[in-house]
Amino acid sequence: MSKVIFKQSTYQYDILKPILYEMMRSLGGDLFAGNQRVLIKPNLLSPAGPERAVLTHPLVVRAVAEYVLSKGGRPQISDSPALGSYEKLLKEGGYLNAFQGMDVSFKPLEESVWVDIGEPFGRIEVARDVMEADVVINLAKLKTHSQMLLTLGVKNLFGCIVGLRKPEWHLRAGVDREVFARLLVQLYNAVRPAVTIVDGILAMEGQGPGKNGTPRRLDVLVGSRSGIETDRAICRMLGMEPDKLLTNAAAAKMGLASKEVYIKGDFHIIHDFKLPVPGPVTFGPRRLQRVIRKHLVQRPVADHALCMNCAECRQYCPVQAISFMRGRMHFDYDRCIRCYCCAEICPCGAIRAVETLPGKIIRRLTKI
Repeated sequence: MSKVIFKQSTYQYDILKPILYEMMRSLGGDLFAGNQRVLIKPNLLSPAGPERAVLTHPLVVRAVAEYVLSKGGRPQISDSPALGSYEKLLKEGGYLNAFQGMDVSFKPLEESVWVDIGEPFGRIEVARDVMEADVVINLAKLKTHSQMLLTLGVKNLFGCIVGLRKPEWHLRAGVDREVFARLLVQLYNAVRPAVTIVDGILAMEGQGPGKNGTPRRLDVLVGSRSGIETDRAICRMLGMEPDKLLTNAAAAKMGLASKEVYIKGDFHIIHDFKLPVPGPVTFGPRRLQRVIRKHLVQRPVADHALCMNCAECRQYCPVQAISFMRGRMHFDYDRCIRCYCCAEICPCGAIRAVETLPGKIIRRLTKI
């Protein structure tokens, strides 16, 4: 039986630290031995202040790192950001201030090793530091995601794919979200973190996971030895069927979801959490799908008043669907695979997912 712990908390450190210590003792106190290298994997998507709810809060990471140090471990805090330098992210995210005086290593994930995660993907490149760590602790952020609905414990480990190899995997999965969800689950299963804790104290709703999302206080930490069961329990907390999240559905099909889950602590249902509405990527007769994809399905749209023409989105787009002409961003919706990497990494929150009015009407009439 899997155990998932819910704890009410704030970021006030004298409240937060003992709660996280208690969670770690309950979930993984027997997993640490002296002098182990413990890789802590937060969500470090892109440079953003803690008030934006884009990153795992630095005080959550600090408390877990202190727990590791108390057990004689050697904590290393690592991720592969989608945007910006690691140093800039640590500074803007409040990490440098939070960790002053602590014997903790900060290291970006840069080198990869080949890991067989199983069919249909086979051997893929995964961060060497992750695969060679003695213990991995997965510290995710509770956020919405325009492509995958939510980014929680399982999806947080997509950051173990280094640098621009991440958009390459979006390209390989193409428009099939279920294929991408299976990739995420198989990657999680290969990394096998010892503990997963999701920071939902200041969560993100709406058009996440980047700066276009809306911060919302939920004042909750959720943790388990199983990231899959952590995600399923969070879905229940948000009032949705767990298998509506594609990574949960993929895990269930693969036989990785527990039949019995014990939910412990401060669990309550939140009825008004604002989820994105991931419209269909394509539908209708094959001969008409190009026209349908261009004019009827949900797509990324730029707010030109916010766009700074930095072209980060163009560099990160896996299918080269973005161009800039006369100082304005343009999308090629024939190429666009609706991965929303552009919205995810936009430093000014200028890109959001929008469903066309004709597409919305047709989807509702046909119940797609």
